[in-house]
Amino acid sequence: MRVVILAGGRGTRLAEETAARPKPMVEIGGRPILWHLMRFYATHGHKEFVVACGYKGEMIKQYFRDIVAHESDFYVNLRDGTIETVNASPLDWKVGLFDTGLNSMTGGRLKRLEPQLHDATFMCTYGDGLSDVDIGALVRFHRAHGKLATVTAVRPPARFGGLALDGDCVQAFTEKPQAEGGWINGGFFVFEPGVLSYLADDATILEREPLERLAADGQLMAFRHDGFFQPMDTVRERDLLESLWSGGNAPWKNWP
Repeated sequence: MRVVILAGGRGTRLAEETAARPKPMVEIGGRPILWHLMRFYATHGHKEFVVACGYKGEMIKQYFRDIVAHESDFYVNLRDGTIETVNASPLDWKVGLFDTGLNSMTGGRLKRLEPQLHDATFMCTYGDGLSDVDIGALVRFHRAHGKLATVTAVRPPARFGGLALDGDCVQAFTEKPQAEGGWINGGFFVFEPGVLSYLADDATILEREPLERLAADGQLMAFRHDGFFQPMDTVRERDLLESLWSGGNAPWKNWP
């Protein structure tokens, strides 16, 4: 199943980092948070990615163009430029990198990627948040309910908006402030191709009209995740993720 990663925003709340690079390229443990996210999905068996680039997207493209060289050992023959790989990169991912516009909103970015999704079920998440959600259980939940969309419901800080649930069915979707303890949109979506018909143009914000309409149509279900979830919107949150990684306590690290 292909995984769409929304990686085009400006990340203005993390301006200390994002003045120089896109937020998904901010490093945790010497690797971009985008790499951590992909490694997490890949360990669950999902190794085809489509990255929605935007702000400073050329840096994301450059990173993945060079990653094979960075991850491998090799000889270079300076006479003819040929390269002999000695220890090949262990990464067996396929990564698509697409410019989805500098100012496109989240729904607009996803809409632009429609030709890359091959009319099949796909996953989607934000390129600046990490979790230890059970991706296998998430996909099984989505397949079982038969609706168009699944959102992973998490319990992070109260500054986020909320989901009103009736059982596992999403009754309403709102980005308004909520009291601490409610369920909020944690990303880690599973979408059927029909979701794309809810997206209009570059100005479409996925978290507003499309998800609200899906909820109103009874087509949005919530996969509850009580475990770890942490976005990286501020320097404090970046430092928290870094401390978890450097301390050997990163909950999202599901690989050796």
